[in-house]
Amino acid sequence: MDAPDERSGPDAREAIERLLLDGPRRYTRLQVAELAGMAPDRTQRLWRALGFPDAADDDPAFTDADVRALGVLSELIDSGFVDADTEASIARAMGQALSRLADWQTDMLADALSRPEPGGGCQPASPEEAVAVARELLPKMRDIQSYVWRRHLAANADRLLASSAGQGDRRRLAVGFADLVGYTTRSRGMGGRELGAMVEDFESTATEVIAQHRGRVVKTVGDGVLFTAASPVDAVEIGLLLPEVWDSEERPPLRVGAAYGAVLTRLGDVYSPVVNLASRLTSLGRPGTVLVDRELAQRLRGLRAYRVRPLRRVSVRGYDHLQPWLVRRRPPGEEDNPLEGMLDELADDVLERPEDEDA
Repeated sequence: MDAPDERSGPDAREAIERLLLDGPRRYTRLQVAELAGMAPDRTQRLWRALGFPDAADDDPAFTDADVRALGVLSELIDSGFVDADTEASIARAMGQALSRLADWQTDMLADALSRPEPGGGCQPASPEEAVAVARELLPKMRDIQSYVWRRHLAANADRLLASSAGQGDRRRLAVGFADLVGYTTRSRGMGGRELGAMVEDFESTATEVIAQHRGRVVKTVGDGVLFTAASPVDAVEIGLLLPEVWDSEERPPLRVGAAYGAVLTRLGDVYSPVVNLASRLTSLGRPGTVLVDRELAQRLRGLRAYRVRPLRRVSVRGYDHLQPWLVRRRPPGEEDNPLEGMLDELADDVLERPEDEDA
């Protein structure tokens, strides 16, 4: 009874692979380069940038879809839409983003291919069932990816218009970090499933709050999230709301730092001294606090919704005598009192001390 399944296993893998790659593997690396009219070293550079390992020169690892993709890339370069000098950078950005998406979708497909058994556990699907599920789900996954991509392009229509007016990829933005305090210490005592659940919970919570206030998640790195917002008010609302929504005895607390200024946006990431400043401010704050730089503080002062107070100056890596500003919600009915600002500047209980840093 086992022999048919063993024989059909490779057939099932080949069928799924053909479905994913839009045909069988039939060309070597050198043949693909010749068919696409590209130099072999250029195709290899792009392949590596996408995140794939090298294929041997005599390995028929490529399909007709690979040839077509290189042809489309050549057309984009000829049209001026993609610069030949930045094609590898674009490929690298796409590869990193889609690799993560593919990892998640692989887990999702694995769950779909496992059938729960009455006594507990799961029974893996037969090769025939695996192919049938893949044929049904993969086109739907492709369609939803296309939809989300188009919606994100539409959401960035203002940036498209700004680029056409000559502003390009330089903008004035608020940049914020939200950081899990004590993540390293706490994660040491967690199992893989428990740690994965906490990270997923954190990322989903952060994404929801940031989107709710018109921000954008730039990237997440386990214990933190980097986000941007066009409006200083939106940035501080994200910073104030995230620790409140996340707060729970079972979770490590959050702290947030944010700064405002000129930012270079490139391939979905952001680059600027503003990013470094926001990171430093985050490391200074105690759990539950929101610290901002002077530029962002100036845009918030005078707004009745917030108390914005200067704190003592500190020196951190890259910044001597850095001036943090503490932002809190103003209680309803409270008037701004200048004396409170003087007291806040003398207080240091919201700044992190070296002995409090996460090991």
